[in-house]
Amino acid sequence: MLRIGMLTSGGDCQALNAALRGVYKCVVNNAKEPVEFYGFEDGYKGLIYGKFRILTGADFKGILTRGGTILGTSRCPFKTIRVPDEDGIDKVEAMKQTYYKLQLDCLVMGGGNGSTKTANLLSEEGLNVVTLPKTIDNDLWGTEMTFGFQSAVDIATTAIDQIHTTASSHGRVFIVEIMGHKVGWLPLNAGIAGGADVILLPEIPYDINKVVEAIEGRDKGGSRFTIIAVAEGAISKEDAKLSKKEYRKKLENYPYPSVSYEIADQIQKMTGREVRVTVPGHTQRGGGPNAYDRVFASRVGAEAGKLILRKEFGYMIGYKDREMVKVPLKEVAGKLKTVDPNASIIKEAKLLGISFGD
Repeated sequence: MLRIGMLTSGGDCQALNAALRGVYKCVVNNAKEPVEFYGFEDGYKGLIYGKFRILTGADFKGILTRGGTILGTSRCPFKTIRVPDEDGIDKVEAMKQTYYKLQLDCLVMGGGNGSTKTANLLSEEGLNVVTLPKTIDNDLWGTEMTFGFQSAVDIATTAIDQIHTTASSHGRVFIVEIMGHKVGWLPLNAGIAGGADVILLPEIPYDINKVVEAIEGRDKGGSRFTIIAVAEGAISKEDAKLSKKEYRKKLENYPYPSVSYEIADQIQKMTGREVRVTVPGHTQRGGGPNAYDRVFASRVGAEAGKLILRKEFGYMIGYKDREMVKVPLKEVAGKLKTVDPNASIIKEAKLLGISFGD
């Protein structure tokens, strides 16, 4: 009997179900022995507290196109994983005990950066682990693509698309705030796809004067409006010079809901132009996966299933040079794949006339 545990961890994302389905179909169609699947509820919490259910073929039917996750998810920060919970439970030891009590042969985890760090820790503790690259931020080290990213790009792009007509009608400056606290792949791609005039990323500190120059340049060129795609984690050159402690102190008394509103306030004061902010927010994580993510997540699941059948553990399924690869968890954990300010996509965007405020 082959016993496989499954869980989905961290922020919600499109194609989690498609990836789980891919694992299931690969293993069931190719295993030489009976297989049991155990689904842990709400991420690592299910593994910690032993909350699970046995999954059957019926659970995996009709979920290729379904958004969210049939297992539920939650955030279990890696920085507190070694800190006992309020009842004094050692979370790492509890996860190990659940794993061994159920006599699991491996654990499949779909998650992003923080979740992968926990998966690597469990691997180092002796558990057989395979992870699936899930995040709308596309910031996992060791893979060129993560599932959920392309679907989120579609949603964020649609938000920018819809702003064009009202921005043009009113002759306003519109800021569309796109998810991305530390990494700017999502606002970068959505900004280019949506025809944004300015894109502000965490990796490229902006000068508000340069942003205003771009707006005034469009005004002089006869354009009635300007659209600015701003990452949640966009940061000014002044703030980028602050230490982490100084920046945290500034945020304690921050008078704005987010950086987008600060930028809007500055632009309005400097130009006298009407500025509006639109925040698509969690819609970017919602809904069903697009065709790309359905295919990609299915391939990820199939490759994960193949590793399980070969008894190869301690890997994340990655994507490099248009092929699926296995990447050691120890090489992935704790690393972020950020946007290089000198990357060709940035240079090409600038050739198109897009300003990054630098």
